[in-house]
This record gives sequence, C-alpha cells and structure tokens, in this order.
Amino acid sequence: MRELDEPLGFGDLIAQHLADSRRGKNTQLPMGDLLRQSVYSRIAGYEDGNDAERLSQDPTFRLIGSEKIWERGAALTSRLQSFETEVLGQEENFVGLAAINRELIARAESLGSHQRVVLDMDSTEIPVSEHQENSAYKGHFESICSHPLLLFNREGDCLTAKLRAGNVHSADGWEQMLLPEIERQQKAGKEVVFRADAAFAKPAIYEALEERGVKYAIRIPANDSLERDIAELLTRPVGRPSHKPVVQYKSFLYRAASWKTARRMVAKIEFHCGELFPRVGFIVTNLETDSRGLVRFYNKRGTAEQWIKEGKQAAKMTRLSCHRFHATEVRLWLRFIAYNLGNLWRRLVLPKRLDKWSLTSLQHRLVKTAARLVKHARYYWLMLAESHLTRRLFGSMVRRIDALALASG
Repeated sequence: MRELDEPLGFGDLIAQHLADSRRGKNTQLPMGDLLRQSVYSRIAGYEDGNDAERLSQDPTFRLIGSEKIWERGAALTSRLQSFETEVLGQEENFVGLAAINRELIARAESLGSHQRVVLDMDSTEIPVSEHQENSAYKGHFESICSHPLLLFNREGDCLTAKLRAGNVHSADGWEQMLLPEIERQQKAGKEVVFRADAAFAKPAIYEALEERGVKYAIRIPANDSLERDIAELLTRPVGRPSHKPVVQYKSFLYRAASWKTARRMVAKIEFHCGELFPRVGFIVTNLETDSRGLVRFYNKRGTAEQWIKEGKQAAKMTRLSCHRFHATEVRLWLRFIAYNLGNLWRRLVLPKRLDKWSLTSLQHRLVKTAARLVKHARYYWLMLAESHLTRRLFGSMVRRIDALALASG
C-alpha cells in the first residue's frame, strides 16, 4: 500500500492541500507521516487512535511513515488524536481532505479508458451516542444515528461524502454533491449515467439531470396511477404455478401531477410460486435501453450497498465517537480515504483472481501477515510468512505497481 501511494501521488497531494499550523516540538512528525499513519492504520483494520500506542512500536508502521524517523517510532495516541481533531479540523485542511480524496481517484481514473461514468448515490446509517452533536432518532433505521450521503462510481470508489444529522431526508443535499461531479466528468469528455433508489425520486433531480444531458435510472414508489397502467399484467397467469418466477416487463409514458413533462416508466412484474400477489417495481428513466436490459442495469446499483458495507466492516466507518460534529466528519473522511486506497489497491494491483475479494478478506489474508523485520546499516530484510501472501503474489503486486508508476509518468 505504501508503494502504491507513490505513483498515485499521495504525498504530493498531502503537501498541496494540507497546511501545517503547528509550532515547536509538535512538528517533529511531518504532516504526511501523520496522515499516512492515520489512514494506513485504518486500512489495516485498527479501529481508532487508541491503537496508536501499540502501533508506534510496530516496525512496519515506522517504515510506512518515513525511513528518516524510523528510530523515533510513529505518533502516540495523544499526538495522533490532536492531529486528527485539531489540525485536520481547521477549515482549509478539512476542505483539503475532500480534495485529496477526489484527486487521488482522478489519478486512478486517468489510467483507465472508460468513456462512460456510472454514478450511484445512497445514504446509510451510522449509530452514534445521543450525546454527540447532531445525533437524532431516525425512524427508518429505528436508531439514534448520523445519516451520511455517499456518491460512488461503478468501480466502487467513494467520490465524495457528506455527514448529516440523523433525522434528515435521504436525498437532502444531493445537489451539492452530485452536480459538481457531473460537471467534472463532462469537462473530461465523459458520458454520465446516474442510478439511485426511490428516496431520490424527485422532480428536481430529474430536471437537473435532463438539463445537463445526463441519463438516469431511478426507482420510483408504486401508486394507484402507475398500477392502473399495468393492470392487465397484475393477474396471475392461467394454469399450474411455475416453480420459477414468471417475469413480465412493460414500458410506458407517465406524467405525475407535479411533473412538467411525461417520462418513460419501466415496470417489472414477478409472480413467485406460493405468493398470492405479484412483486411490482417501477423505474423512471430517460435511457433508451430495452426494458429487461434497463432493469438489469438498475439492479447493479445494489453493489453500492455492498461498498458501504465494506466501508463499515473494513474501514470501520461506524467507529465515530467524537462529541463535536466537525471532528466526527474529519474522522469519517479519513476512513473514506482509507477505504478508497484499499479499493484502488484491489482493482489496480491485485491479480484478476483476487480482485473480487472483499476488503475485509484482504485485511485478514494479506495485510495481517506474520513477518519479521531485520534492520541492517544500509537496508532492511522483511521476511514474510507464506500463507495467503505467497512470494508469487507479492512479486506480481510489485510488478503491477511498477507498471502504474510508468503509466503515470
């Protein structure tokens, strides 16, 4: 991971976007080393700053930061917590974290050739204490929580995120996140397609996307008017029920009372054995794909929920215990940067047979590997146990990272 961040320019981004306001002895550890320690400890599965006490004596984490300060060790808990909540909490550095995250992904995007970008927006629940700022009870989740909004691409990278109070609507703040990303992608000459669930079925979203020439597929809640348009398909087929689901599709134009124009609707009707009533779903879209293909394309939106689950399990997104809302948001951004670096490692470096592994599996099988580090005057020997991380796999990852370095110039 430390080798990977160099061709991606992680160190340059840190120097460019983070300002160091510390003075005196507090500057013994550079900003880049502290940020790497914060991010890489989370990639390795350590939940919060309390683990820094032990990690400061870990030889691997010493080398992750900088060989120049290897003898001093990494930052202790108190210094790392002050760095995360005070230094990174300053407004310019908070904005800088978001910029580092997005430009890191942009550098990875420059290595690919996709001309079509698929954006998935979703929200999730992060349980918090009732004493934390902006915590609130959310009836949908039946818990006291924060309610972040997330935007992913189809490769699983989290492009941007926003931490919100627990009781806001799922789509609240969508325009501040979605519209700048659409503008960025279109300036790069790419076609943009947007997917979202029924929480984002809003006329304002349809109109904003249509004005910018963006294609979309958004699930819409069923209502009596929509069901009347497919009434002929809601009757169970005559004959013995099939053990396999009987699936039918219908495409039609529909205009709700609050809409300025009619839009294409695609309905999917499924009859399952042993169920009296059919399962019905509606999607509003401006794509010209056939109905079956459109439903298949929309269903891939479910991978965004899997990426959120990976962020919670591998990067420990749910471990947000700061009392102040702003400090909580800073630590959430650190976890997103950790998640994205892990995802970039998975899709850019790992062999094809392993790129479907979850980040949790990668942590347990490749990161937390027994090793012995022997220091000499001019070099180090890192002797790894060959279990899942074999010599062949390690060598293939290093070669792929070298190829990335050449591709990035």
